[in-house]
Amino acid sequence: MTKKIVVIGAGPAGLTAALELQKSGESDITVLEADYQVGGISRTINYKGNRIDIGGHRFFSKSDWVMSWWADILPIAANSAQTSLNLRYRGSARQTLPLSSVKVDQDQDAVMLVRNRLSRIYYNRNFFSYPLKLNLDALKKLGLHKTFSFGVGYIATRISPINPEKSLEDFLINRFGKPLYLQFFKEYTEKVWGVPCSEISAEWGAQRIKSLSITKALWHALKSALGLSGGKAEQTSLIEHFVYPKFGPGQMWETVANTFVQNGGKLIFGAKVNKIKILQDKVTQIVYQDTQGVCTELNCDVAISTMPIKDLVVSSQNAWPQNIVKAASELAYRDFITVGLLYRKEDLPRALEDNWIYIQEPGVQVGRVQVFNNWSPYLVADSNTVWLGLEFFCKETDTLWKMSEKDLQELAQQEMLQIGLVSTAKAQDAVVIKVPKAYPGYFGEAYQQFDQIRSHLDRIENLFLVGRNGMHRYNNQDHSMLTAKEAADQIISGSVDKNKIWSINVDDEYHEEQK
Repeated sequence: MTKKIVVIGAGPAGLTAALELQKSGESDITVLEADYQVGGISRTINYKGNRIDIGGHRFFSKSDWVMSWWADILPIAANSAQTSLNLRYRGSARQTLPLSSVKVDQDQDAVMLVRNRLSRIYYNRNFFSYPLKLNLDALKKLGLHKTFSFGVGYIATRISPINPEKSLEDFLINRFGKPLYLQFFKEYTEKVWGVPCSEISAEWGAQRIKSLSITKALWHALKSALGLSGGKAEQTSLIEHFVYPKFGPGQMWETVANTFVQNGGKLIFGAKVNKIKILQDKVTQIVYQDTQGVCTELNCDVAISTMPIKDLVVSSQNAWPQNIVKAASELAYRDFITVGLLYRKEDLPRALEDNWIYIQEPGVQVGRVQVFNNWSPYLVADSNTVWLGLEFFCKETDTLWKMSEKDLQELAQQEMLQIGLVSTAKAQDAVVIKVPKAYPGYFGEAYQQFDQIRSHLDRIENLFLVGRNGMHRYNNQDHSMLTAKEAADQIISGSVDKNKIWSINVDDEYHEEQK
């Protein structure tokens, strides 16, 4: 019997769930999207032909299923620089996808390109590899004294680690040593989150950094220098190539949405969910409001939510104890601003080959700079220009968030000149994009009660939480897709075990081994 399924949110998780359910034969699926564009924070903003990738999205996963799923939606273009793309980065049992078998031309629009990955740290007007590679070049830039102190600090931590790891600070010191943590991690991380590392849960590091350490970074650098790496990388942060949609990540999700709609699915834009009715531990109805203020009620047998847990609980508050409503409503988020700046190539004193650059220079608020030309040349309207995205992290209540677009543009241009990445005070053009609730926070008193919030939500038999905001978990888009796939599989089979959804992006082995 066909189920009435409502999916809240048309980002990677919501659209993956919708398409997987549709493939299984479900025909009554409605996706509600509050915005007028699909993709969530994986969408692409088109500004005068120059495209912005919000946050930067490498299309790489240790899941063969995700890699194949992407390639089914947007085939991988032939690329003379590489004959195959590794689908699995582990051991000698690596599987590859031969690019020569994909019968497309790189000039076609609906393709993914194979791209080189380069991320660097910009500190003291010098570039350092990210993740850190302590090679001769890096040691020379750091100087003998700092190199020695980093080594001593790392050895000291290995001899006497912090136990137990209660905070992100503990987590980072244990893996890199205190001097290196203070130099390259503390200030940037606190700029991103707005709170001391000592107040952020170690769980954030377990999800985002996992088992990456100085030892593994050094080993990978040594193998690469000796030509022994063969393109493999055990840690996601160490990959050296990735695939990328020709016109940015939004192209992937726009294609998925079009496929879903063409196959009979319903996608409603401008639909803000403001009420979820729950009776006897089951979602029975979802109410959304359109831009005209008109409310529509949708009965449902299954609900899949990617909306922020904060909003989900408030919209269904009659179903929960007051302490749970209060805790959920106080969950912290970090908001995000991208300022796009367009420069002539001659306005940069040196060419930038990076996908993104982590800014560690003191006295500036910018946290990271993306070079969109290097994600895909098709993100830039004029090949004689350089299209940059300056990323600022804040809260909606901060002065930075409340600044006018003009003031933010001037601040961004001033800081680029101040740190020496450009040689002119004036960009050719500029645009501001604000993204609320970009990063779910792993800190604050409310987060300490998250397990209780989760327990109450998981009791709702036909409600499935997936994706970054849907789970209040700092997932990459491939992790979000895997949570959606698991939810869809459980809905299809009728065998529900929500712990399996929550276990994704927790255990390192999950990503290292074929299941």
